[in-house]
Amino acid sequence: MNRTLKFIVFVVALAAVAETIWLWGFCRFYVGPNEMAVITAKNGDPLEPGQILARDGQRGIRETPLGEGRHFLNPFFYQWDIVPVTLVQPGKVAVVTSKVGATLAEGEFLAARGEKGIWRGVLGPGKYRLNPHGYQVEIVDAISIPIGYAGVITSLSGEQAPSGDFAGPKQQGVRREVLQPGLYYVNPKEYKVDVLEIGINQVSLLGRSGGKVVTKARQLGSNEALNVLQSAVLEKQEAKRQDYFSKRSVVSQEQQHQGGRQVDFAPGRAPASPTPAPLAEGEMNLTELVSFPSRDGFQISLDMTVEFELSPKTISDIFRRYGDLPAVVDKIIMPQITSISRNKGSEYRAKDFIVGEGREKFQNDITAALEQTLGTKGIKVYNALIRHVEVPDEIRAPIQQASIAVEQDLTNKERQNTARKEAELNTELSLIKQRGEQVQQETEKLKAEIAADLGKQVARIQGETLKKAAEIKKLTAAIAADKVRVLGEAEARALQKVDGERAAGLGLKAAAFGDPQAYAQYRFAETLNPEMKLNVIHASSGTLWTDLAKSGGLAELGGAKTLKGGQ
Repeated sequence: MNRTLKFIVFVVALAAVAETIWLWGFCRFYVGPNEMAVITAKNGDPLEPGQILARDGQRGIRETPLGEGRHFLNPFFYQWDIVPVTLVQPGKVAVVTSKVGATLAEGEFLAARGEKGIWRGVLGPGKYRLNPHGYQVEIVDAISIPIGYAGVITSLSGEQAPSGDFAGPKQQGVRREVLQPGLYYVNPKEYKVDVLEIGINQVSLLGRSGGKVVTKARQLGSNEALNVLQSAVLEKQEAKRQDYFSKRSVVSQEQQHQGGRQVDFAPGRAPASPTPAPLAEGEMNLTELVSFPSRDGFQISLDMTVEFELSPKTISDIFRRYGDLPAVVDKIIMPQITSISRNKGSEYRAKDFIVGEGREKFQNDITAALEQTLGTKGIKVYNALIRHVEVPDEIRAPIQQASIAVEQDLTNKERQNTARKEAELNTELSLIKQRGEQVQQETEKLKAEIAADLGKQVARIQGETLKKAAEIKKLTAAIAADKVRVLGEAEARALQKVDGERAAGLGLKAAAFGDPQAYAQYRFAETLNPEMKLNVIHASSGTLWTDLAKSGGLAELGGAKTLKGGQ
């Protein structure tokens, strides 16, 4: 029995060791950080028609990968492949295309989770385990709207919105709401975002050389990652604008070569430069110019700058109607500038564009007309500035000469007026100098009179002061003498009274005693030391010294022992 039990224990231990060796030596595998294991089942039911990923109990690639860590699978039944996980960095989004799931409805191309197709939402920054056999992942930049810009949203899925209306939920088209400056995780397959400048922009028309649109420059922030994203967004927008200009240039060239011959440019449009000058950030070339006939038949060309503003409240409506900023300038602003300039300019003579007052009035008229016309389209105009006017030489030279002659005449008149004023000024200066000398003499005279009067008053005050001092001295001496006399008399009377009273007192004392000798003894007694003691010693049969000791005849006076007693 003991041998059987030992054998069983040995077999169990051997089986445990073998299983441990099998599991840890052949079935164990490790999935490292930022990795996942795609599992393929070698046994099970076959996949259904069109099925890509296998479920539990089916043979094929399993849908759910295994995450990081240690795992144990039988290599005879399973195969594993270690692949990287999907990492979405900050500032990026992942657009997922699912190869598995339910079939989309007809007409739809964006799928919800669990459907086959491009997912509507995106995956933000993070780590995701998506089976590469069932999901295709595209990493793209997030949308970062810079300061001074707004993002106009165009929905790419859903039913087409009615013409002239904004797109609502589940509708395709431009939406009313815009994206303010910030970072957004947007699916580019679901929404198209166009970044447009808001605030004040400029359209500059430079005579025969064409013109350009000047927009605000990008404002860089302190976050370098956001600056990179914003640059990418603006570069994409710039590429769209260049594409617009390229198509527009092709259309213009086709219009110029109708029937194999060169067609003249229409008034108000300049030929495109074959080698345009390099543009700064926020600039776009234009081929338009402002040119029109004056009222007296002369062709006028202007250099003009129009300042306009696009508001965030109206930017989506403007984009829905006309498109991006170049299209807005090309379709709305430039036609209005050229049309209004031509209409208003035909009311002025060529001379009015040379003379300052006429040009200023023309500028104010154009500004007011542009404000009214473009204001109804959601574009606010601030100024239409006329910088240079090109007038034909045959009219400009006579007008300039006439203006120069008028100015020369005015200059001569002003010179005459200046000379007359200078003569009057010299006369006034002479009078001022003469009057100044007179005032100086009168001042010196007044100073002398004041000084003499002041000396006289000082002498008089000094005399009166000396007189007063003498009188005070005299009174002081009289008072001092009277004081000495009064004090002497008082002292004499006091002495007389004190000595008289003292003598009277002594007389009264002497009279009280009735005997001068008795009074003399009284006075003698008064002068004795009050601490002195008197002892009366009576003689006995003993000696003098023994009697003194018995009777205390020794007395202390002033700290010294003396003999007191009668003789």
